[in-house]
This record gives sequence, structure tokens and C-alpha cells, in this order.
Amino acid sequence: MKRSIVLLLSLFLFLGACTDAEQPTAEANATPVANTKEPEKKGVRNAPAKVAEEDRKVELDKLQLPEGFKVEVFAEKVKNARSMTLSPNGTLFVGTRQKGNVYAIIDKDGDHKADKVYTLASGLNMPNGVAFKDGSLYVAEVNRILRFDDIENKLDKPGEPVVVFDKYPTESHHGWKYIAFGPDGKLYVPVGAPCNICKSDEIYASITRMNPDGSDMEVVQHGVRNTVGFTWHPDNKDLWFTDNGRDWMGDDMPACEVNRAPEDGMHFGYPYCHQGDTPDPEFSTRPCSDFTAPAQNLGAHVAPLGIEFYTGNTFPDQYKKQIFVAEHGSWNRSKKSGYQISLLSLNDKNEVDSYEPFIKGWMDPQKDSVWGRPVDIEWMPDGSMLISDDYANVIYRVSYEG
Repeated sequence: MKRSIVLLLSLFLFLGACTDAEQPTAEANATPVANTKEPEKKGVRNAPAKVAEEDRKVELDKLQLPEGFKVEVFAEKVKNARSMTLSPNGTLFVGTRQKGNVYAIIDKDGDHKADKVYTLASGLNMPNGVAFKDGSLYVAEVNRILRFDDIENKLDKPGEPVVVFDKYPTESHHGWKYIAFGPDGKLYVPVGAPCNICKSDEIYASITRMNPDGSDMEVVQHGVRNTVGFTWHPDNKDLWFTDNGRDWMGDDMPACEVNRAPEDGMHFGYPYCHQGDTPDPEFSTRPCSDFTAPAQNLGAHVAPLGIEFYTGNTFPDQYKKQIFVAEHGSWNRSKKSGYQISLLSLNDKNEVDSYEPFIKGWMDPQKDSVWGRPVDIEWMPDGSMLISDDYANVIYRVSYEG
């Protein structure tokens, strides 16, 4: 009996150490780390209510946008819609984290409404990340990268994928991945920390890259706790990425981050330093001055995921080459935060001048309740914005009508 109680308590404490993006599934294979002792926990669980999928309602009328903008549903019943990528032919590919599915979405008649949703794969291991190159769809599972060749001619029967790379760690804690091809033609793949806060091997808390065929995998950025979104500046090609701050330091500490990496081999602080100026309560063996400070600190626990520069031509000029961030929303905070699309405005030195909401309304601050959680952002050829929502199971389209 005593042993059962101890085991249950241990499981509870383990599940408490998790990302702001969502609570992780238990790890089958724990990775040895230098020190995994958890500091005193300051905070509470306050995750979105568990509502049956069939009872979740899309409440577009509650969304608040700047004047002249319109939001509508592009695709519905896309269960657990997460990261997105758009092919040059207009096929939208969508990964999932909890469902294990990968989707392809087609708008055949150009009316900005999905006509067909294909399920390309199911039963995969957290296939969150998707990327498209040279007619092939790349999909990231926890420990490997898959490739579906000539995919747009095989939407009904994709067949078995090619395994491009299968040497990533198998831990599911922060194991789901966002992937994208960079300006150098290489595939960028993050590897999250296998814990809330700990020291671990070099491959963890990093961003890696490889050739499209899986060769020459290397770590290019360090000290990144859990990025689930990155992009490159349209002009100077600097890498920008979101990073989820650690949990259990209280309601307002530490900030989640948007970071900028103008070169390879930078270190962004984890696990030693948070938000550029706050030593970790336990792992403060190096000063914050050793690391690259965030380009912008966001709210604590807001869980920033997708990030994109606006490169279209239909939004007003003030949005051109500015940054949009999808804040998935908190769970480790007494009052919820995030649950919005944010806008980061840059000056002529590519420094962040302002950080403010662009779309809000997925959360009701008075009731402390939510009905949706934005995940990723993708741009359509007409300059409109697509937003995935893994809670409401839809993809929105945001357009400017003046």
C-alpha cells in the first residue's frame, strides 16, 4: 500500500514539470541528466477545461481584431490542428500532437473555404511538424523525420513514407517538433529539454539542422528550452524563434521569449538563466551575461508557438515585415494568460519596438475560461492569414477588407 502511494506521488510530481504549450505525456525512456531535483514549486494548475470535442463551440463573434480585418473559418473538424505548411500549389498540410494524424486540406474552387480534408497518416508519434520541399512532405515525429514523396498526386493513397532520419531522442517530454526549411535549403529541427528544468546532453534544448536527405545533422543553437515555431527575416535571413519559459516559478515568472539568432552557435540561457536577466533558482552556475538575451520578453506562461513575418501585400503597410506570434495560452498560472495572436513591431534596426495583441477573444478574462487555442500561422498567396487551433479543431482565415 505504501509503495503504491509513493508511486502515485512520484507520477504526480513528474507530470507537474511541463511546458506552457501543453502538459506532456509520460516518458517511456527517461534520459540521465546532471541534476533533476525540482526547486520549490510556486504556482497552480489552471489548464483549459476538458470539454468533449463534440461540445466545443467556435465563437467567432468573440474575436476582437483591428478595424478593417475579418475572421472566418477556413476549415472545420480538423482535430488537434497544429503546425501548418502550404505547398506552392495551394495544398495546406497540417500536423497534430495528440491525434497522431497528418492532414492535407484543399480549397478547390478558391472561395477561401476548405472543400476536402484528407487524412494522410494516422497513429504516428506526435507528428506535430510538417514542411514541404520539391514535391515532398516532411513530417516530424518525436525521434524521426519522415518524407512522403510526390504527395500531392497521392493524397488518397500516400503509401509508406521514407525514413529520412531516426536518431533523435525518444523522450516525449517536449518531444513534439516544429520543422521548417531555412534559406540555406536545410531542414531545421528543434529538440526540447526532456524536463521542466534540468541539465542534459547537448542534443537537448537545441535547434538542429540537416540536409534534406537526413545527412550532416548538427546542433546550431543552444539553450533553447522548447521552441515550437521559428522563421527567418525576409531580408537579412536572421533566425527568429519562440521559446516557452519554464514552469513553477510563480504566476509572473519567468517570461516566455521571442529570440533572434543572426549567427550559428549562440546560447540562449536555458537552464541557467531565464528572460535574459533572471538566474534559475537551482541551475544558476553561470551568469546571465554569458548568454544571448531575448529579442522580446512576452508574458509569463503565455506559451508562444507559431511565429511569422508578414510578407503579403493585402494587410496595411504598417504590418509589412512585422512579426506575428500565436500564444497558445497558459496552464501553470492562477489567472490565464495568452490565448491570442500578438504583433511585434520592429524598427529600422530590426529591434522590437512594441508588443501588443493583434487578435484576442479566445479567452474570457472575466470568467477565466477559454474556447480556443491558437497554435500556428501560415500565409495564403492572397496575403490572408491562416491560424490553426488545436482546441476548437479548426483553421481560421484572417483577411483585410479595409
